[in-house]
Amino acid sequence: MTKSILTKWFIATAFAAPLFFAAQANAVTANCSPGSTCVVSGGDTALEKERARQEKEQWDDTRSLRQKVNRRAEKEFDKGDRAIDVEDACLKSSVVTAYWEPNTQRCLDANTGREVTSGWK
Repeated sequence: MTKSILTKWFIATAFAAPLFFAAQANAVTANCSPGSTCVVSGGDTALEKERARQEKEQWDDTRSLRQKVNRRAEKEFDKGDRAIDVEDACLKSSVVTAYWEPNTQRCLDANTGREVTSGWK
C-alpha cells in the first residue's frame, strides 16, 4: 500500500512540477518587458538595499556634477553676452576717443589708454 501511494505521489509530482514552474516563468515574463522595471524577488536583502543605496548616491553625485557644469556654462554664456552689450555701449558712446579692446573686453580711451568709465554705460 505504501509503495502504491509513493508511486502515485511521484507520478503526480512529475507531472505537476513542470506546470508549476511554467506558470511561474509565465508570470515573471508577462510582467517584465524591455524598458520596464521588473522585480523578481522581494528586494529585502541587505545586499540589494546596499546596491540601491550606492546607485542612488552615484546618481546624486552625477546630478550634482551635471548641475555644476551647467551653471558654469551658463555663467560663461552670460559673461560673453554681457561683453557684447558693453561693447555696443562703448562703440555708441559720446566719448569720441573711446574704443573697444577685445582682449581685455574693456572700453578704453585712445589718448590715455585708461578705461572709460563715463559717457557710455
